[in-house]
Amino acid sequence: MALDDKSSGSDRRLPANTRIAVVVSEYHRDLTGAMLESARATLVAAGLDERDFEVAWVPGAFELPIVAQRFAERDDIDAVLTFGLVLTGETTHDRWVSQGTTLGITQASLQARTPILFGVLTCQTLEQARDRALPADQGGRHDKGREVARAAVGVLAALELAAGAAREGEVR
Repeated sequence: MALDDKSSGSDRRLPANTRIAVVVSEYHRDLTGAMLESARATLVAAGLDERDFEVAWVPGAFELPIVAQRFAERDDIDAVLTFGLVLTGETTHDRWVSQGTTLGITQASLQARTPILFGVLTCQTLEQARDRALPADQGGRHDKGREVARAAVGVLAALELAAGAAREGEVR
């Protein structure tokens, strides 16, 4: 797969046999599940075979990094997507959960040397979360699931280019 500088990300295709795992928080499953399904549709449209799409559910956002890292360490997984939601509350608990989740996902990705994409919403209200999580046909405006899936396709192409993979028609 060659990286085209003019590509928007929505027209890129995944190479055959690409495998993607997704780790999803059960907390606010209606929203995290919507992000999951939007990501699935986007990746299938980019050429992913449904059989190469694995999903694991975890209790909350804080549990995302450890399961994402386990997937990322597998030789047969090319990228991991994470979806969760952390809402601001009456205490500072949301800050600690958000910070731990963010740092954990970043560290896991770098240690495993596999992209782990961040689809964790950190919102003040459920209205904000719905706006970001849901696709337009469900009342949302940002469709984080699609955005994260497109980012996965793009980062896989960039990693291939950075590794010096042969371009189409090029002999090494």
